[in-house]
Amino acid sequence: MSDLPDVSGLTIGILGGTGDQGKGLARRFALAGHQVIIGSRAADRAQEAADELGGADKGLRGLDNAACATESDIVIIAVPWGGHQATLQALRSELAGKIVVDCVNPMGFDKKGAYALPVEEGSAAQQAEAILTESRVVAAFHHVSAVLLLDPQVDTIDLDVLVLGDDREATDLVQALAAQISGVRGVYGGRLRNAHQVEAFTANLISINRRYKAHAGIRLTDV
Repeated sequence: MSDLPDVSGLTIGILGGTGDQGKGLARRFALAGHQVIIGSRAADRAQEAADELGGADKGLRGLDNAACATESDIVIIAVPWGGHQATLQALRSELAGKIVVDCVNPMGFDKKGAYALPVEEGSAAQQAEAILTESRVVAAFHHVSAVLLLDPQVDTIDLDVLVLGDDREATDLVQALAAQISGVRGVYGGRLRNAHQVEAFTANLISINRRYKAHAGIRLTDV
């Protein structure tokens, strides 16, 4: 996988960056030397999250979602599933022409635990593709533990990130971006139409982690 593109110097925006998953990704990309913009509906909340992670001294700042989308080279969607559709619809023009990485898992929880929710378009990533018709949508980062991302005692994360999409240049770039997190490898996982089972598998991982009190991820063999 040494033929992946150079992604150093890219400014990474994270919509939903005030949540644990988004904040954890922001922290790791900042550690890798990227400029990172945390996005939120409220700019002050976004800046508060950036400051918690070290702020400008660590290459982090917070802006409202529209400004985050506009000023970033590549944008990761890490908003709660309930706000996914409305957030993307509101940012169609700001995200036009950009690579948009969707890591949202449509999940429900009941007394039996986590389960995957049905999505009319097939998956969260396909919903993003349907809304963001002028963007290059890639699905990735679904199975990364927010706990590990945020833990300062964890230097490397033992994980393969499955990267799905229909644009080879975009998926190569996101694979390279995944590798910016120490210990992580980005692996092409198929076309965007196959994102459903990748998103849904998060429910299985949650069940595994609850049973074994772990933060399990995925490693692929013979690749």
